[in-house]
Amino acid sequence: MLHSIGMSDDSPSEQLSKTNNVLAEWAARSACESDRLIERFERMGYEVRGKSEDEIAEVLKHPPTRPPEADRGPA
Repeated sequence: MLHSIGMSDDSPSEQLSKTNNVLAEWAARSACESDRLIERFERMGYEVRGKSEDEIAEVLKHPPTRPPEADRGPA
């Protein structure tokens, strides 16, 4: 389980929200270096192509805006 300073006093919902934000920021950094990851997010319904790292992080902090595409197998 992820633990950080100041997180133990938060409700489970607040902890989940903070964790999701950290993961979105990490995924955005990774996506900026990986065209395959950008394509995967696009297939999942996240509009991230052509966006900056900060913009991708913000997109990933919210539900997808489009329905996911059918899985075409490994890319």
